[in-house]
Amino acid sequence: MTKHKIYISFFFLMTLIGFSGCKDNMMEEITELNVARAFSPTGLTALVVNRTGVRLSWNSVHNAKTYTIEFFENAEFTGAPVRVVSDITFLQVPFTVTGLAGDTQYFIRVKGVGENIADSKYVSANVRTDSEQIFRPVDASTLTSNSVVLTWPAGEFASSITLSPGNITRNITVAEVAAGSATITGLTSETLYTARLLNGTKTRGTLTFTTLLDLGGATAVYPTDNLATMIANATPGQVLALFPGTYEINADIVVSKSISLRGARPSDRPLIRGLILRVRGNAALGLKDLQLDGTGALNANQTIIYDEASTSAFGNLLIENCLIRNYVKGILYMNLSTLVENITYRNNVIHNIECNGGDFIDFRSGLARVFNFTNNTVYSSALARDLFRMDAPGTTNFPSVNPVININNNTFNAVCNGPSNRIFYIRQARHELFVSKNIIANSGGILTNQVSTNIVAANFTSNNYFNAQTYLSGSATSGAKYDTGTFTTLNPGFTDPASGNFRISELTLIANGVGDVRWR
Repeated sequence: MTKHKIYISFFFLMTLIGFSGCKDNMMEEITELNVARAFSPTGLTALVVNRTGVRLSWNSVHNAKTYTIEFFENAEFTGAPVRVVSDITFLQVPFTVTGLAGDTQYFIRVKGVGENIADSKYVSANVRTDSEQIFRPVDASTLTSNSVVLTWPAGEFASSITLSPGNITRNITVAEVAAGSATITGLTSETLYTARLLNGTKTRGTLTFTTLLDLGGATAVYPTDNLATMIANATPGQVLALFPGTYEINADIVVSKSISLRGARPSDRPLIRGLILRVRGNAALGLKDLQLDGTGALNANQTIIYDEASTSAFGNLLIENCLIRNYVKGILYMNLSTLVENITYRNNVIHNIECNGGDFIDFRSGLARVFNFTNNTVYSSALARDLFRMDAPGTTNFPSVNPVININNNTFNAVCNGPSNRIFYIRQARHELFVSKNIIANSGGILTNQVSTNIVAANFTSNNYFNAQTYLSGSATSGAKYDTGTFTTLNPGFTDPASGNFRISELTLIANGVGDVRWR
């Protein structure tokens, strides 16, 4: 029995020795694997950086000493590559190739290069570079009512410039390429143009500019002039074109004829400080491309006051592309039996309107047939009162009028922050209220608590409320009404709201066109 055990033990010992020998042979074969060519890289990715650069990344290959990158403009990789970069070590990965053409679809392949073996097979990726931006900002001194000088780095080739509106195409000369400058004439005054610099069909630069007001029929005004006197003495239909600078008013000025005040250079808006406009005589009023600062205004008043009752309608009020700030009571006041045909606030930035002693838009006894508030940004305002007040006496005084109120594509941040502060305090009879694609953020008030304010679900569409829950539910204010239409609660991702930069990064809001268009 003992001998059998000895034989069995000896058998197992020899078997273990045999397996150990096999294992050593197997390990030797793996470590000494010889191949005829380098292994192909894996995990190749391509990412556009800085418009015309491509950042490439791939996994290391152990038998490749260096790598080679080739760029083609066709998916078949035929013909000569447009760019070749060789002798790249893996320590340089991710590797960025710069100076490529903009607005171009590139097909990229990468191979491993070994030592004393053939190169690997290629792996490929493709990517489209962004349009270039080599246009320089327009020099305001070269901009007129019908022309502009467009510039880019001298010697950078381009074949043509296109402008819209108007479908204008302008070929570029050899001399203009050398100078990096072209003068475009025959434009329309006060028009927002988009210019594209092209090399064939590829975009090398894009910019926008607005031509100046044609002063042919306007009166030029300079900071050394007495603006208050010029407003008071204006003739019907007169346009006052204010050149850049600061105009100190600190006074109430009566407007009794239909006039317009405009910045002569929209890119450099004049600053008017302490101006209160009292509108009388059924006058129409236009304010465009101005900075209106309420600092120093008498009685800390509203920006515009309708100062006279009338049985016939006042002309239109248009406030466009203005910066309005630091008015204590509000920006519009109508406490008399006054009817205005159309009031439109468009493309303005308005902030630090405290509303102490008045509401932001404040109609007590008057009204507008149509009130439009579109593509404006309002922040740090209506902290003491309501945003849009339109009270019952307006429709009592004008019983045949059915007011239409449109509040669309605005960005509101830090407004109506008191728990009972209302966005809408509207008690006009028969009014229609349409509210769509607005952003209301970081605000703690309510939509309304007025029975007569018409919150109709079908008229409230695609608004976005962020950090503004009490506009949707849960307000402690008695009778609070909520948005019952379609809405979202996405974080807009404002760039820097503390400094007034409300550019949004939330892609869904951008895609759906929500908020003030300037920030998308």
